Amino acid sequence: MAMPEPLSEEGWDTPLAPPYPPVDSPGRSFYPVGDNVTEPPAGALEAYCQMLLQASVPIPPDQIPWFCLCTHCQSSQGPKGDRGDRGLPGSPGSPGRRGMTGFRGPPGFAGRQGIKGQKGDEGEKGDRGPQGLMGPKGERGFKGNKGEQGLEGRPGDQGPKGDDGVCPDACESNLGPPGPSGLPGPAGPRGLPGIPGLPAPKGIKGDMGELGRPGAPGSVGEKGEPGLQGECNCTDGVDGSPGQKGDTGDKGEQGQVGLVGQNGPKGDKGDMGHMGMMGLPGPCMPSIQSAFAAGLTSSYPQPNAPVVFSHVFYNIQGSYDPSTGLYTAPVNGTYVFSYHLTVYERVLKVGLFHNFMPVVKTTDPKVLGTTSHSVILHLVVGDRVWLQVKDLTTNGMYAGADSSSTFSGFLLHPDTCDMPLLRAPIPPMITPEAGYNWGNMP
Repeated sequence: MAMPEPLSEEGWDTPLAPPYPPVDSPGRSFYPVGDNVTEPPAGALEAYCQMLLQASVPIPPDQIPWFCLCTHCQSSQGPKGDRGDRGLPGSPGSPGRRGMTGFRGPPGFAGRQGIKGQKGDEGEKGDRGPQGLMGPKGERGFKGNKGEQGLEGRPGDQGPKGDDGVCPDACESNLGPPGPSGLPGPAGPRGLPGIPGLPAPKGIKGDMGELGRPGAPGSVGEKGEPGLQGECNCTDGVDGSPGQKGDTGDKGEQGQVGLVGQNGPKGDKGDMGHMGMMGLPGPCMPSIQSAFAAGLTSSYPQPNAPVVFSHVFYNIQGSYDPSTGLYTAPVNGTYVFSYHLTVYERVLKVGLFHNFMPVVKTTDPKVLGTTSHSVILHLVVGDRVWLQVKDLTTNGMYAGADSSSTFSGFLLHPDTCDMPLLRAPIPPMITPEAGYNWGNMP
């Protein structure tokens, strides 16, 4: 610890001006030892000690040099005494300035891997974090492969036998009321030609017909020049050879019409001629007819089912079912179908189906518009035809007070003039296991 500077006589706060004897610890002076030793001036020590002892502010004894406290010390330096005992260690000095950083030492050797510690206790389950933001919408998936066509359904079971009739008490036949007149039967084939009949008796002579109008008279030809008179040297001799035929003379004037002669006798009847080839059949006039027209009453129909057009405009023959939306062909023939639909607020994808197979499809992307189509099909008895939409996002078929959607069709002509409906009933339609799917165009 550094000693404080000595104070002057003026006071404690005024330090003593040098020179003053240096000290290294309380009560000990320090002078350099060696060749450069300088003796303090005479009387300097006494003056210094007197100044310390007579200061106006008392100085603590531990800060007064020992030679000032010694009463029997002489001013002259005595012989060097024996070395005293080692004093107590002084108080630690103030830390020195930080030295310069040394060079970095070489890296030490890698120690051995320590022993694996024990597994810690299982921590408690943390609280559920806040819900994250909604992720972006995924891309549209690939279109699936076309499914295999379902197996044809088995025919329906035969219905149960009806109950046996009960004979009334009086088993007498009662004449029931006459039934309604049946439909006219089909036209029969053309019959073979009949056998020729006997010759008819001679008829009565008819009246004389009116005299025809006379024809226009021909033009009068030019009179020819007279020929040369031949020489006549006639002798009775043998006839000569006939001369050459002369040129035909000009046509003479038409004579007057003569009187009508009497009818000659009737000649014999000639032989019968061969039978001619049979001609083409005449136009078919069948009694079977079929037509319908219906309108939509409920907008945005459900997919995977026929669209039901429940408002009937025409369906006298009853071939269209307004409760299911199905049209059933009553006879083999050629048919015409058409639809006119209003599209509103959604995209419309609609198709015309024939026995669960799509025939035509139309797409209208407008949110307000119309779409229509017509097609000619050949159907056999019992075939079904209907309309169907693809899914709930493309079913924009609309019907309102000022907009209509219609479905119609009719029989153009049958294949033959017979009536198959009178021969066998039409079997019910069997829905396949896959149901009413959208399907692919053939």
